[in-house]
Amino acid sequence: MSLAGKTVFITGATRGIGLAIATRAAKDGANIVVAAKTVDPHPKLPGTLSTAVADIEAAGGRAIGVPCDIRDEAQVVAAVEASVAEFGGIDVCINNASAISLTPTLQTDMKRYDLMNQVNARGTFLVSKTCLPHLLQAENPHILNMAPPLDMQAKWFAGHVAYTTAKMGMSICTLGMAAEFAEQGVAVNSLWPLTTIDTAAVRNVLGGDSMAAVSRTPDVLADAAYAIVTKPSREVTGNFFIDEDVLRAEGVTDFSVYGPASGQKPLMDFFVPDEVVERYADEVSNMFDQQ
Repeated sequence: MSLAGKTVFITGATRGIGLAIATRAAKDGANIVVAAKTVDPHPKLPGTLSTAVADIEAAGGRAIGVPCDIRDEAQVVAAVEASVAEFGGIDVCINNASAISLTPTLQTDMKRYDLMNQVNARGTFLVSKTCLPHLLQAENPHILNMAPPLDMQAKWFAGHVAYTTAKMGMSICTLGMAAEFAEQGVAVNSLWPLTTIDTAAVRNVLGGDSMAAVSRTPDVLADAAYAIVTKPSREVTGNFFIDEDVLRAEGVTDFSVYGPASGQKPLMDFFVPDEVVERYADEVSNMFDQQ
């Protein structure tokens, strides 16, 4: 199934994973709505709404950039209305926008706690809720949340309870909405990387250039996301996908095309369940072996 002529509403797609997903969909000739905050250039972060639109159009799609802080209900409603006015509907909603701060409990101020919950859990709920009336009219409607499997091991919470709680809130949206809208045929799934991904968050927040050197490119998630949202929505819902699992099921065997450019083994990401870790133990480095 192709995304040609389909409309994809994606949050936080001015750079990184979101932009990679958007440009992959654009190769089919999709209509892309970039709902994001970055209107003016940021001193430390690449990409703006206008550069994202240019990249998407260069890849073969049509695109509009809509300034949108997903914490603000009025802005989300306006962004969805702009999408429908421009393209006539919404076929795919991708909740990619995220906020991260890996601080322990005593070092997490409530402003930061609120930000992560408002962007991750509440933002995913709000964007999905606002898109759903239009998705319910689509031929093959999908919601895809860039969120981890619901693996309730303490090691994923200890040391950064606030972030994990907020991120798992996105996953709970997947679990609940998949069941709630199954009969109406709206697919709701999560997608999470097996490895760390070379993004601004990795370079600026998590591990800097050293972690980026053992990370895959965002294209691995873009290709996996494309594979998911082009499947029949009634047949694929309620899943917590890992990108490599998705692509191997599609016949991909050579993952070196996704890096790392250093030639080193890629580094396992947070939140990957133990059974998945065991499956790929020979391919990736696991920073959680000692936990």
